[in-house]
Amino acid sequence: MSIDDIKKRFVNEIKLRAYDDKYIDKGEEREILQIAIQLGVSIESARSALVQVCDEHSYIMETVIIKQIKDQVETAAGNDGMVDQKEFDLIFGNIKKAIQGKKNDREVKKMIVTVMEETGNNKIKKGWFSNWYATLKSDLGMS
Repeated sequence: MSIDDIKKRFVNEIKLRAYDDKYIDKGEEREILQIAIQLGVSIESARSALVQVCDEHSYIMETVIIKQIKDQVETAAGNDGMVDQKEFDLIFGNIKKAIQGKKNDREVKKMIVTVMEETGNNKIKKGWFSNWYATLKSDLGMS
């Protein structure tokens, strides 16, 4: 198989997975990278090609979104070690824009909460009479 054939096959595999929703989730990304490895492509080359194809075709990669969430949550928690509701809402707005309607509001909020929990950045500033984060988690069915 020539290098051009490998590239064509790889691009087609990416397009196949993003065809219906223009979104590459973690599972699809893993499948694409496994195919690349089977074709003899290094993981680094495969990942950069995947990012390039997604950029060219305006596909959204879940791992890129999760990295953005992680960076923004760490920035929000950075000054005092806590995330307040305003900071959460700002992150939500940024991610909602970045995800371009590929996920609904509930799914975006779940992604943010999941990243907050996994990174240990789930210390929040409570209001005087309420805990907005506990209420949010409960509303999302995550408590």
